[in-house]
Amino acid sequence: MRRLGAHASLALALGAAGCAVGPNYRPPATPTAAAAPFVSATPAIASPDAPPPDWWRLYDDPTLDGLVQQALTENEDLKVAAANLAKARGVLAQAHAGLFPTTDLSANDLWGLSSSDQLVDSLTGQPQTPSWFASGGLGVSYEVDLFGRIRRGIQAARADAQATAEAENVVRITVAAETARAYADACAFGEQADTARRSADTDRQVLDLTTRMRDLGARSDFDVASAAAVYDQARAAIPTFEGEERAQLFELAVLTGRPPSEISAAAAACKVPPRIDRPLPVGDGAALLRRRPDVLQADRTLAGDIARIGVATADFYPTVSLTGAVGTGGSSLKSLVSAASFTYQLGPMITWTFPNVLVAKAEVAQARAQASASVAAFDGVVLNALKETEQALTTYGAELQRHGALIAERDDNQRAFALAQIQLQRGSISFPDLLQTERDLESAQADLAASDQALIDDQVAVFQSLGGGWETAPAVVPAKAP
Repeated sequence: MRRLGAHASLALALGAAGCAVGPNYRPPATPTAAAAPFVSATPAIASPDAPPPDWWRLYDDPTLDGLVQQALTENEDLKVAAANLAKARGVLAQAHAGLFPTTDLSANDLWGLSSSDQLVDSLTGQPQTPSWFASGGLGVSYEVDLFGRIRRGIQAARADAQATAEAENVVRITVAAETARAYADACAFGEQADTARRSADTDRQVLDLTTRMRDLGARSDFDVASAAAVYDQARAAIPTFEGEERAQLFELAVLTGRPPSEISAAAAACKVPPRIDRPLPVGDGAALLRRRPDVLQADRTLAGDIARIGVATADFYPTVSLTGAVGTGGSSLKSLVSAASFTYQLGPMITWTFPNVLVAKAEVAQARAQASASVAAFDGVVLNALKETEQALTTYGAELQRHGALIAERDDNQRAFALAQIQLQRGSISFPDLLQTERDLESAQADLAASDQALIDDQVAVFQSLGGGWETAPAVVPAKAP
């Protein structure tokens, strides 16, 4: 017993002092240029201030705030992501279980001759009577993690769980951005429908006036037909915008976890898209890479793949386990519980499967190749994060300049149409000239309304590329399984 206890103590000491084979994880380097300000962040469109986690509140729109908060708790894609995270945490708990011993409890009751009865029969020649023989045992086995196979497995499972948590944050960003975009688009299409209605009303007034003047002999049937064509063109645009508005309201309902029939009344009443009329807070590239969860996810995925190299490498080495067992057996209850019936075993067990060394080599090669791919994937995610932000800022800056020009165009066309009406009364321009001026004004108004929509979409794209919106998001409860 003293020898067995010494062996057990030695094995435990070796386990505590054992090294974990395989490489240790080191975060990959990011481009030094990433720490600089964004090249597209001109003072007219962006500021170096850090974006707030709940960036949608910058629009100061209570309806939008409520919709995003509802989406961040009720969206079905988020519930899927939450369930995936719960599963990954279960895998981590399973990996941790390898640090604890396993037990095996057995019991049986058999009819026949025991080995001792058969021995007596062979020695004495006296046949033994068959009887019931009961036995039971308890076995305990504990793997001493000398080479870090279990520890590397735990590291890999922990990194996988962290990567899954970051994947959930990616979904949070997408849900917040898509909710804001659907709400803004619904408002913008409502605005464009109102613009088309106002244009149609104006065209109707011109048509009515032209008809009365034709009846008085001051205009021709051609003039009436031309005015009617302008009116019909404006009227035809209204159903398209109304349909688009309705479609975005359906999208918004599903994003917030509701059926399409339960559209938001507040969103349906919105006819002016929200907008931020000051430079957007964007921070810099270094803060971007620390904040974007897809970058963090790629980092954790790489860490898990590095740890799996150690798991595969550990298969080159023997497995050392501490085992112990206690058992008893007898043909009667008295003999079953007697001290003479009890047996025990305790000691280290070493297993080393030599034929699997080639398999282990192949597994290490696979693990290293996967880690190499994850390094490239991490670099790609970093570059893509920087690219997306620069593209979003560039697109937004271009649309902001275009929007300013469209405002000037709309104002010029309003003045031109007012002057054309006066000149027509004076006889200095023809009626077709008036209609063309009217068409130009309506086209400028429609372009400006479409630019209002593009601006908010571009702003949302900037915030989505910046990777915020998950830091203060509420926890999501996965759907209950049947």
